[in-house]
Amino acid sequence: MSARDEVLARVRSAIASAPRDGRAIPREYRATTQDGLDAFLERLAHYDARAIQTTPGDLDATVRATLEQRDARNIIAPDGVPGGWLTTVNPIHDNPPLDNDALDGSDGVVTTCALAIAQTGTIVLDGGPGMGRRALTLLPDYHLCVVRAEQLVGSVPEALAKLDPTRPLTFISGPSATVDIEMVRVKGVHGPRTLDVILVAARE
Repeated sequence: MSARDEVLARVRSAIASAPRDGRAIPREYRATTQDGLDAFLERLAHYDARAIQTTPGDLDATVRATLEQRDARNIIAPDGVPGGWLTTVNPIHDNPPLDNDALDGSDGVVTTCALAIAQTGTIVLDGGPGMGRRALTLLPDYHLCVVRAEQLVGSVPEALAKLDPTRPLTFISGPSATVDIEMVRVKGVHGPRTLDVILVAARE
């Protein structure tokens, strides 16, 4: 018996006699909110993430201009990222999978997202087209993410209802940061230190 099997066996034995009355767990918390674009922009600013608003027709040019402003030339581009975003940079593709040194040595990564949460200023990636595997957005120092208006939901419960729990979900609320015991805030400890979010207005 492996150590894992032994631990699980002990857990099963310990809870075998626990009462099971079949009562449903109360879930009376608020599931929806009125938070929208304004709240999302406010949260992004609070996290020191930069928000750039654009239209569908100007999206390609906005992505290119944002990368140029960041002096980002060698950009990781997961499968599914539109080619029109990358015409002025050197796209780095994850096929075959890039090693950690290649990810860390890039100027950044550009992605789409699965959805975004207004109340918490969070973007969610699920490894789908334009997002790639989780490491692509954790090791580079810069992340540019494109969020479309129809992907914005108000609350975390609303987001969870739309997400596939079998997908590799990554929740990103601003650039990576942590605070040490002396309350000194340090960016870029476990992810990008710089986050740009391009918000694409709904089509008219």
